[in-house]
Amino acid sequence: MAMASACGQLCMRCRGSLSSKTAVWQCYSHVRHFIPRTRQLLKSFDGLFITERLASTQTRLSWKQQMCCYSDLTEKHLTADAKDNKHTKELPKTSITQITNTLKPSTDVVSMTEHPAFLDLDDAAESSALEEICDEEAISISVPSSLPPTSTSLRDYVEKSETLTKLVELGVNLWKLEQRPNVGSMLLRLDFKTDVAPRLMFLKEIGVKDSSFGYIITHNPFVLCENIENLQDRVTYLKSRKFSSETVASMVSRAPYLLNFNVKRLDNRLGFYQQQLQLSASNTRNLVARLPKLLCVSLEPVKENLKVCEIELGFKQNEIQHIVVAVPKVLTANKRKLTQIFDFLHNTMKVSHYLIAKFPQVLNTKYLRVRERHLFLEYLQKAQYDPTLPNYISLDRLVSLPDEAFCTELALSTVEDFYLFQKTL
Repeated sequence: MAMASACGQLCMRCRGSLSSKTAVWQCYSHVRHFIPRTRQLLKSFDGLFITERLASTQTRLSWKQQMCCYSDLTEKHLTADAKDNKHTKELPKTSITQITNTLKPSTDVVSMTEHPAFLDLDDAAESSALEEICDEEAISISVPSSLPPTSTSLRDYVEKSETLTKLVELGVNLWKLEQRPNVGSMLLRLDFKTDVAPRLMFLKEIGVKDSSFGYIITHNPFVLCENIENLQDRVTYLKSRKFSSETVASMVSRAPYLLNFNVKRLDNRLGFYQQQLQLSASNTRNLVARLPKLLCVSLEPVKENLKVCEIELGFKQNEIQHIVVAVPKVLTANKRKLTQIFDFLHNTMKVSHYLIAKFPQVLNTKYLRVRERHLFLEYLQKAQYDPTLPNYISLDRLVSLPDEAFCTELALSTVEDFYLFQKTL
């Protein structure tokens, strides 16, 4: 590096001197004085550059190219100065040629492919398949798995996984499960004989039908990871609350997440509905048995709907109790839908709170169905919902009858007329 720095300084000095024609001979003398020293240094370091890394060889080539560039510049200015300066002796061409040839890089540079560090990997001897290996090497050999390493769908694993194959045969919708985070990898880690089969046998023992297995696992695959003892404790608790075996089996089939909650939570939920609605133990069991989802959902929407019925809709406590026992879905219904249909019944159809509480099924009916039928009866001048007046039409029959029975029994018209009227709305 010191040699390269010295050469660089000399070249810069020569370049500055060559800009003045009077300093040509000074540059020439400096170059001639430096050439023998440069050759000696190159010879002494040539072996070192070759044996060192490839980066050293590239540095040497770069330095020689710079020297060649400056030598060409020196020759150009020496020739021009020899022609223009009449008082200066003509410089022999042999001297100029000798200078340029000396500064040009030598061609005795070892190529990259000839360097011993660059070996041809294709020339290496290939190992034979019949060659014997030791036990350590045999253990270290990694055998690729038959399952795909990564996939965005469980479909690629069905033929390779016994668990997924059996679940498909049971009617489980894998396309729904693979959309849920971490569920697909959980199913692949399960062993059918040790993890899945014991849980299925437990469900069968408590009375769940085989046809319900697919629905339960599709909606709650985590039941396959629950401890069987915990599952048994929860079933035992429900039976201790005087739920029959058939009722428990029906509740588990319709509310797959029921068995995922511990005994303490189940007890708190039953106590909440009994105290909040002021129900007896029998009515509480009847309420939960008809809608077992009440034991699984959050209590906040339930509390909000109870406040809506009391404050916004104006029902009394005993009316709310009657509505909830008759139609438990009111507790989990959408708040906007509940207020919309009540507003139409009470303010448009002029139905009293008493009649709505007497026929609470109307609150669980589609708003469009009630609106179309009422407007059709109003068009025929038969919309009369007061039981004390003639031609009374019951709210229960208004929303429960099919279109044919509604037209012939209540509207005294034809279905075709009703369908034509619907197109005008």
